[in-house]
Amino acid sequence: MGSEKLLPDNETDERWKWFKGCLGALDGTYIKVRVPTCDRKPYRTRKGEICTNVLGVCTRDLMFSYVLAGWEGSAADSRVLRDAISRPNGLKITRGSYYLCDAGYTNGDGFLTPYHGQRYHLNDWSHPPTTPKELYNMKHSSARNVIERCFGLIKARWAILRDNCYHPIESMPRIIIACCLMHNFIRTEMSQDPLDNEVPMDHTQDGNEHDNVINTVETSQGWSDRRDNLANDMFNEWNIMHGN
Repeated sequence: MGSEKLLPDNETDERWKWFKGCLGALDGTYIKVRVPTCDRKPYRTRKGEICTNVLGVCTRDLMFSYVLAGWEGSAADSRVLRDAISRPNGLKITRGSYYLCDAGYTNGDGFLTPYHGQRYHLNDWSHPPTTPKELYNMKHSSARNVIERCFGLIKARWAILRDNCYHPIESMPRIIIACCLMHNFIRTEMSQDPLDNEVPMDHTQDGNEHDNVINTVETSQGWSDRRDNLANDMFNEWNIMHGN
């Protein structure tokens, strides 16, 4: 759907400078769908809504690079991700690069998550961080929020993604992907997206050429160590800057 670019070594954007090798962010979102009564059970979410679970992957500049639509609403985000990376033409992540994900995913090769049990949502920060893990989660959330903002933009732009529509479930995956492609086209061709000011920056929701790509989603001690080192480096710099 788009080309991924690694962050440059001299990155100065405060949100992204710590995440060298990062391709962007990913997450799942629910979109309401029309399903025959006899088939509704697997599409029912925990809130009782009939939805499809859509995996979205975006770049730091709010462009969708991969979308997988069609999974039932009851499917866990991690399950949808495993399907995405196992497909022949699915999500491809080369070794050494990664996406930012929320705590519902596994911290491992290709997927960098926040620490469990620590504050990290953008609207939770009323006090300065007191530990490396808290600061890391704040930085991680600030950067990862691009995927939440992408979802907010497409739902704000197209009502068909916000409420029940009359299209059959078989058509919805193509409609969802078409909306994402049009979103990319608008942001490519227009000097300014008219919805930028309507969707807040802290928007949240609820053996071939791929030999070197990641094809499993599992925990990794190496990635746990990488996250710990990153959190400590962030916290050391923060203490120096604040005279602690």
